[in-house]
Amino acid sequence: MIEVLIIEDDKRIADIHKRFIEKIDGFQVVGSAYNGSEAMDWIQVLRPHLILLDVHLPDMKGTELIPYIQQESPESDVIFITAASETNVVKKALRSGVSDYILKPLTFDRFKDSLLMYQEKRRSLETDGKLDEESIHLLWNKSRPAFSEPMVTPKGIDPNTMSRIKAKLADALNGITAEEMGSVCGMSRSTARRYLEHLVAEQSAKAELLYGTIGRPERRYFPRP
Repeated sequence: MIEVLIIEDDKRIADIHKRFIEKIDGFQVVGSAYNGSEAMDWIQVLRPHLILLDVHLPDMKGTELIPYIQQESPESDVIFITAASETNVVKKALRSGVSDYILKPLTFDRFKDSLLMYQEKRRSLETDGKLDEESIHLLWNKSRPAFSEPMVTPKGIDPNTMSRIKAKLADALNGITAEEMGSVCGMSRSTARRYLEHLVAEQSAKAELLYGTIGRPERRYFPRP
């Protein structure tokens, strides 16, 4: 679970970000700060995986927090969500290694794409051994090169199990959730989800966030043609 800290002076917008995150599997909001001083306390205590950062805070610029984050929580990554589009601000964010820069007003699709790409990059860095060319390309780009080869099956992915997952997915004309896949394949939901997300990462499947019968969003997986 990727822990997220929201730093945003407008509580209404912070709540929107939180609701967006609740619709995306694999992320959890662990705190919200509404000014730079609060943000420093949260960063020092929580050391979150990901920080969603606004530039315009009541007591400082969000860009001024970057050195503090790098010192106090160097493993934290940052995505800017801001209305600031000044060249000097964007330049500072770029040179500070910020993962993404989203301009307000934002849409859920843009927000979701940014977080899922971050999630994929983070997973690439959690694997043991060496990264292949495509995985390294993804760390600095937002799409896979058209010429690339499929990613090497990572540690923990069994080829026989993957074959079963692919076969069941191909038969799921209306898509399938990780829980449903786990049930038909005799495995846990988390294991099924790991295999399904790997198929999404290598573009053999796609995932959509749909609302189920009880009104809660569910992530359904579909085979790609």
